[in-house]
Amino acid sequence: MSNMISRRDLLKRAGAVGAAAVVPISVRQTGSGAPRLEAAQTVQLREPFEHLTATESDVLEAIVARLIPSDASGPGAKEARAARYIDRALGGALSPSHSVYTAGLAAVDRLAMSSRGRPFKDLSAADQDALLVDVEAGNAPGFPDAAAFFALVRAHTLQGTFCDPYYGGNAGFAGWDLIGYPGVRTLVAADDQRLGADVTPNHKSAYDYEMFTNHGN
Repeated sequence: MSNMISRRDLLKRAGAVGAAAVVPISVRQTGSGAPRLEAAQTVQLREPFEHLTATESDVLEAIVARLIPSDASGPGAKEARAARYIDRALGGALSPSHSVYTAGLAAVDRLAMSSRGRPFKDLSAADQDALLVDVEAGNAPGFPDAAAFFALVRAHTLQGTFCDPYYGGNAGFAGWDLIGYPGVRTLVAADDQRLGADVTPNHKSAYDYEMFTNHGN
């Protein structure tokens, strides 16, 4: 897979995707190295999306699965339900991007059909990666603003993978566990602030604390 959309590169950028991600730049990578795929592979049936059609949802799910794929270090964006986060946000904070997603996802599917004869979701991982590399580079015939669409989906995939679970992504705290973020805390002991401290994840949303008030999605 191209370095432009590699898992490592995306994780490095996770701290720069905005406040919605709730990922401090200084957070350390988990040092255990223990695979977490077993739990992630027990994937529930996907509930119907709220703002994207079934076809659009299939394309988006396939894209996010390639942007941050599962591997031996843990689950990826699909298991973290990044696509669900995007769908929900398209009815709220990301609503100005709804038409961009509608057009862009259709364009990705058309490109897959015209260049490889199959819908994007049915392509091999290697073919999906190759097509996304072309989209990122803007080398996608019949797909105006392909590079801008790729950048938009990548940013929102990062948000959906590492956001507070309240917003529909980071399911089962998969994103936070992946990067070793222990979760929102109101009290942090001095020992926990040591460089290299092994802090046990608390798997709590910010909205599990009474001191935080949600003002809407």
